[in-house]
Amino acid sequence: MKICVLYGTETGNAEMLADDIETALSDDHQVDCANLCDVDPADLGKETFHVIVCSTYGDGELPESARPFAQSLEQNRPDLSGISFAVFGLGDAEYAETFTHGSIRLADLLKACGATQIGERMTHDASGDDMPEDLALPWITEVLATFSEQSKEV
Repeated sequence: MKICVLYGTETGNAEMLADDIETALSDDHQVDCANLCDVDPADLGKETFHVIVCSTYGDGELPESARPFAQSLEQNRPDLSGISFAVFGLGDAEYAETFTHGSIRLADLLKACGATQIGERMTHDASGDDMPEDLALPWITEVLATFSEQSKEV
C-alpha cells in the first residue's frame, strides 16, 4: 500500500512520531513522510493513504508548519473526494479545553473538502505516562487493516 505520513509540528514532536510511523510501516508498504508546510492539499493522491500527525500549539491553534496547509484547505476548498486519511493528535490534557484541537481542526477541514477519515482519531497526552509511538503504532496497524477491508468491499 502507498502511504504518506504528513505532520504538522511546532517543536518537532509530531515530526519524530511521523518518522517512527514511517519506519514501522516501511517494511510492508511504500511510505513517504512530509511536513504539511511542503504539501498542497490539491496534490493529495487518491492512490495514497494519508496519515496525519499533528500537535496543538498555544490556545488550541494549529502548529506553525500546518497553517499553510489548513489555509489552503479553507481558501481553495479542493475536491478531496476519494482521499482517505487517519489522524493522530498530540497535546497536553492539562489544557483540557484545547486538548489536541490542532488535529481536530485538520480532520474537520479535510472532511469538509470531501476526504474520508478512516478509524477513530487517536490522541497522545504529553502529561501522561505513555510514549506517543506506543499508542500510534498499534493504532495505525488497526486503521490500515480497517482501510484494507473497506477497500475490498468497494
